[in-house]
Amino acid sequence: MDATAEFYSLQVKDTPAALEEIRALLAANDLALDEQVETFVVCRQQGRLVACAGLDHATIKCVAVAAQCRGEALSLKLGSEVVALAAERGRFHLFLYSAPHNLQFFRGWGFYPLVEVPDLVMVMENSPVAIRRYCEGLARLRRAGSKIGSIVMNANPFTLGHRHLVEQAAAACDWLHVFVVGENASLVSYDDRFALVAAGVGDIANLTLHPGSDYIISRATFPGYFLKETKIIEHGWAAIDLLLFRRYIAPALGITHRYVGSEPLDVVTNRYNQDMRHWLQQAESPAAAISVVELPRLTTGGRPISATEVRERLARRDFATLRELVPTTTLQFLESKFADAVQTAP
Repeated sequence: MDATAEFYSLQVKDTPAALEEIRALLAANDLALDEQVETFVVCRQQGRLVACAGLDHATIKCVAVAAQCRGEALSLKLGSEVVALAAERGRFHLFLYSAPHNLQFFRGWGFYPLVEVPDLVMVMENSPVAIRRYCEGLARLRRAGSKIGSIVMNANPFTLGHRHLVEQAAAACDWLHVFVVGENASLVSYDDRFALVAAGVGDIANLTLHPGSDYIISRATFPGYFLKETKIIEHGWAAIDLLLFRRYIAPALGITHRYVGSEPLDVVTNRYNQDMRHWLQQAESPAAAISVVELPRLTTGGRPISATEVRERLARRDFATLRELVPTTTLQFLESKFADAVQTAP
């Protein structure tokens, strides 16, 4: 490594000129800039940009080194710098996205493979045992039965539609596992969403409610999920999330089925449901296939109930209509949370 090599971090939003250099370096490495990267660690030699690594929360992306500067010393220094930056921000459990052919390169950084979308992308994490320990914890909650169902929900917030989906799935299964997305990237905080789901399903006997994790629809496994309202979901990300579920989570709990509500209106979510069928049910995998069951959404007044509509009604403080869309526990929470501006729509 050149003794003049200088490593430093820069915020994407504050450095448009440097960002163009990063774009060019990534392009030379057949990579595109990921718009969700918050910060880059970069290396300059004699003023020229020769290496970069992006950090999106706890996920490393957009790693590139100029062809003429590739060598073990510079690569290891780049890795140690971006890992140190994450640690400064309190992020110690890290994930890394890369093309599959770079597997050995990133093993040198201390990362271990989780799943791969063939010929497209792989995800790694900086622990050889974290996923195993997580699954061991899940396995302690395993229940007997030949038909074990699952639902993954954001519940932003929990609606009568969510309740209907859970009721139908629980009635069809010996046991049902419900996972609440753990990211705090929604209108309603994770703690409040989890509490509302717990209140809304507490009377269903054959059900285990699971907290969110880094391995189920998180910014690490499925960052595109949190851009749904801007109509962006990258299908490679969806595949990673679903393959993690099929390979690790479902076997730990003996899950045989995954339930999802139909999506007659939203093209993005409808595509995700299609992706779910492919990666859980049809794609080749060392793990058993999981049957995807799409149930018709509950409707009111001829329209499907959705959390999106609830948020739209809430923005207008239309609590009269909200009574038709959410359970009493959710309505009470929303009225309390937004009590400073409660008004009934005419």
